[in-house]
Amino acid sequence: MDGDVAGKRITVMGLGTRGGGVGVARYLAQQGAAVTVTDAKPAEALVEPMAALAGLPIRYVLGGHDEADFTSAGADLVVRNPGVPRRAPLLQLARRHGLPIEMEMSLFLRACPAPVIGITGTKGKTSTASLCAAMLRAWDDRTVLAGNMGVSALGQLDRISPDTPVVLELSSWQVEALIEHRLAPAIAVLTNISEDHLDHYDGFDDYAATKRGIACHQQPGDAFVVNADDREAWRAAAETAARVVPFALLDRGGDGAWFAGGGLLWRSGGSDVRVAMPPNPVLAGEHGVANALAAAAAAFLRGATAEAVEAGLRGFAGVKDRMEPVGKIEGVAFVNDTTATAPAAAIAALRSVNGRHIHLIAGGADKRTALEPLAVEAARRAEAIYLLDGTATPELKRLLEREGARTLGPFGSMAEAVSAAAERARPGDVVLLSPGCASFGLFRDEFDRGERFRAAVRELEGSTVAAARRITNARIGAPTGLSASPTTEMP
Repeated sequence: MDGDVAGKRITVMGLGTRGGGVGVARYLAQQGAAVTVTDAKPAEALVEPMAALAGLPIRYVLGGHDEADFTSAGADLVVRNPGVPRRAPLLQLARRHGLPIEMEMSLFLRACPAPVIGITGTKGKTSTASLCAAMLRAWDDRTVLAGNMGVSALGQLDRISPDTPVVLELSSWQVEALIEHRLAPAIAVLTNISEDHLDHYDGFDDYAATKRGIACHQQPGDAFVVNADDREAWRAAAETAARVVPFALLDRGGDGAWFAGGGLLWRSGGSDVRVAMPPNPVLAGEHGVANALAAAAAAFLRGATAEAVEAGLRGFAGVKDRMEPVGKIEGVAFVNDTTATAPAAAIAALRSVNGRHIHLIAGGADKRTALEPLAVEAARRAEAIYLLDGTATPELKRLLEREGARTLGPFGSMAEAVSAAAERARPGDVVLLSPGCASFGLFRDEFDRGERFRAAVRELEGSTVAAARRITNARIGAPTGLSASPTTEMP
């Protein structure tokens, strides 16, 4: 594809409810393409994304698809949303008609005038991308962060000049487009690989090969930052033409990013640069250190200074929905890690909460991943596990109980699970939502699941405050139900 879409008939398959197709549809329409957006969901389920595209000359086919939009009679090009399976029958039809299949990231990498840092991995990719962007922003405040966290990369093109730092978080589905079109970021980062999304891939080997594909089309002048502690990720070091830059939790010698002496060590060309690791709670645990190493390596390769890297580490506030502190009620902390949709991510979350009693909210929809490792870790580290209803939950419950864990549920709503956990938790404990499973069934997606958790905690906070006010009013003789004076000290 030559990158010029003006005048072309383009079918965008999948508008999505989280803005996945909004950015690409807007970009194509503004570039003069004749855009058709088609989605299996009806219009009433897509009110917000359609409102975001109001006024643009876009044709909609909703509540189903028209085969003609996937043939040479109706289109010159098809762009698929990351949520559309690569082997969807209509995409196969388009291929039989000789239509190219693009995704936002393949379009973006061709159009972007600046070198791109692309970050993927089973877990840690959002935190690593956000942390890398924070480091680069301390060096150059024009830094752009986009991709899988819900920010359209194409929507940022107007802000990008040839020397703008650009960081992309890439899902495995987005990497598929790079593999198909033989594209790659100038600096690729692979955080780790473990079982995930096996309901969408032909087993673990297929999924892992897709993740490693972020580097397979890099060129000799590119750089590939890869986790030397992760055997499956490290296999990619032999599959790329780029300069391989390892990172690890111990100094292995040679160039790379290492954790040494309680801080980060960046070694390049025999020269060492040390960066202090600040006491930042969102970087706690081995996975937090690994994310910091990967982010720092990419930032240094892009040109950031040690001062900027340290400033990024110090000021990083974490990422919404990823080990996100939601509130503290009567000494109990509530932490939202809803994006832990794979067992490995939930295990990392459990390990990061050291020395505190954990009340784990887990379970959900099946992704064909092995649940036994999560059951073993949860049984060892959690006081109790509160299970959300879903297709994976019966098996997880069986495995947990085999390990001697205390389980409650399954619960049919987040509010019920949070209430049950809060009732049993004591001051100093942690109620941790880290499901280890997909969200579909009870929730629209994992972000909806996180919002339900936040809402349930807010509801608890409200009821606790109301109870405290009733007690205080009774003590000072105020009528029940009336607020105490603003100067009254709450118990």
